[in-house]
Amino acid sequence: MRSRFDEQLARLNQELIEMGALCEEAISLAAAALAEGDGREAGVAALDREIDQKERDIETLCLKLLLQQQPVARDLRQISAALKMITDMERIGDQAEDIAEIITFLGGRTADEHTRITRMAKATTQMVTDSIDAFVRQDVSIAERVIRSDDIVDDCFVEVKNSLISMIAANPQEGEFALDLLMIAKYFERIGDHATNIAEWVVFSVTGVHKTEEETV
Repeated sequence: MRSRFDEQLARLNQELIEMGALCEEAISLAAAALAEGDGREAGVAALDREIDQKERDIETLCLKLLLQQQPVARDLRQISAALKMITDMERIGDQAEDIAEIITFLGGRTADEHTRITRMAKATTQMVTDSIDAFVRQDVSIAERVIRSDDIVDDCFVEVKNSLISMIAANPQEGEFALDLLMIAKYFERIGDHATNIAEWVVFSVTGVHKTEEETV
């Protein structure tokens, strides 16, 4: 019985790794589109559909593990963390698609005109990559690095927002372009939040302690 359970847990891990890889690909494609002025909406949308299907498959597998087996404490943590993580991964896919869609309205203009957004995109992409790496390695130190990086991305967003406000004040006809860039920056900021959530659940799966529990002690 235990060997069968271990096989299913291994399958769960593999499915999560594959879903994470799809998220990395989607956010990387969106960031590349931003840098090159090409929406690549169809490619990101296709990845988002794959991510959605992975979420459904993993949710089904987790429920089977909970209902058909009798997981011990660490196993239960791993399964419950997986259920939380796939929600954040699914949202990353959605927001990568949102970014790609907005880029199609930029008329071929790129974020090279606004280097702060480019830096923000790179930082956020790295957070997603590291959060998945933390899960694969079950490495709390990598997860904690992701959590710390969220403050950097938040600070970048504030800088971008202030800069775009100044752009509109100095050149009102750039208002629509600036607002599109602001929405893109906001989606990157949200992706950073989801990467942070994934990292926090990695810490929980390894240690049994979630960040919100530490804050209430």
